Amino acid sequence: MIKRSFFSLNQPRLTYDLLEPDLKEPESIPVQGSLTLLLPETIDSNRQALIKKGDVVKKGERLKLYDGSTAYTVSPVAGTIKLLDTYSDDFGNTATFIIVKPDQTAGSDTVKLEPVEDIGFADEFLRNLPGAPPFEILANTDLKINTIVITCADTDLLSCTSQYVGIKYADEVKEGAQILKKLTNALKLCITIPESLDTQVSFDSIQVLKTSNVYPSTLPAMVMKDHLNLVLPAGQKPENVGVCFIRAEALVSLARAYKTKEAGFEKILTIVGKNDTSHLVKATIGTPLSKILSKLSIHLNDQDRIIIGGPMRGFATYTPHHPITSDMDTVIVQDRDIIPQLSDYPCVNCGKCIQICPANVPVNMLVRYLEADQYEEAADRFDLESCIECGLCAYVCTAKIPLFQYIRLGKHELLTLRADV
Repeated sequence: MIKRSFFSLNQPRLTYDLLEPDLKEPESIPVQGSLTLLLPETIDSNRQALIKKGDVVKKGERLKLYDGSTAYTVSPVAGTIKLLDTYSDDFGNTATFIIVKPDQTAGSDTVKLEPVEDIGFADEFLRNLPGAPPFEILANTDLKINTIVITCADTDLLSCTSQYVGIKYADEVKEGAQILKKLTNALKLCITIPESLDTQVSFDSIQVLKTSNVYPSTLPAMVMKDHLNLVLPAGQKPENVGVCFIRAEALVSLARAYKTKEAGFEKILTIVGKNDTSHLVKATIGTPLSKILSKLSIHLNDQDRIIIGGPMRGFATYTPHHPITSDMDTVIVQDRDIIPQLSDYPCVNCGKCIQICPANVPVNMLVRYLEADQYEEAADRFDLESCIECGLCAYVCTAKIPLFQYIRLGKHELLTLRADV
């Protein structure tokens, strides 16, 4: 729940939503029509592709664009490829989407796995499981991962997805954790659980980290500081200092894949409608959001906003046909009449962003450089890379400047500039 005082000098207190004691089954969304799969690689017209329109694919078949490609996606159904084309993400990076039309007559045409206890196998075949397990990070021999943190506490507001999966399927979380430990030889396994969550679930040898119910206590940088006694260096990711975060759902998916010798494709996520009603649903990866919203009787008008992620850190998608992906935990629909207004007004130096920033970033000065596209200076002089991207600065901004978006774009542009050097 968001509790904000508009007429007070006190800082706003944002608290995470907690799971209801009655664990109801998520509403199942059947596959209707074609599925859309996102592949993080750009189509190259000068190369011979391995897949094309009209190809028949099996359920569980890996789809790669070219020989030597490391990026892949996995078909959740047996069917036929109807289209391959290019799309742009929210930063303008191009990638590929693949539309697969299911073939109901080919229901048993499924690719079987032969699981082995090797991280290379997991990275090669299981990267797209529900929960998006970070096998690419764990398989990187240049990174020395000593600690794996399982997230059973949701990282943004209004969502209960991680809590639900971690508590409802606790036994499979533990099974997946044991498999992961064998795959990685990690020295330490931890799991985050909200301190206010009333649960009697035991996670045996996994160290339980009780996170505060006040946002942004569950973000990786905060968990590292508050529970692991580690400060994330500016410009670094947790894996650079030996820590890897993984969703509880990824471990459930891992346990099931090793048990059934098949990859799973049903993703659990929280849908928040216009009237703030929350729905827990289960849908096949690749299902368009429009199908889910229709099933839940959430009607979209022109200029309504669909946000992928939570209200603090999510991003808007321009199309209701955006598919469910393996890392998607929350979708919010905002009515056009209540969308918060942003502005291009200059900073008024009220200081609220500085007071609330958990990383002590001088946001009021930083934004001036970001607005001027001076990204190197923003990093060198005003700690751009120290930002943990919690979004609190944008939430309290008196001038309604989209600070969070400026910072995310600034980090992206900074990486691009340095890659070109």
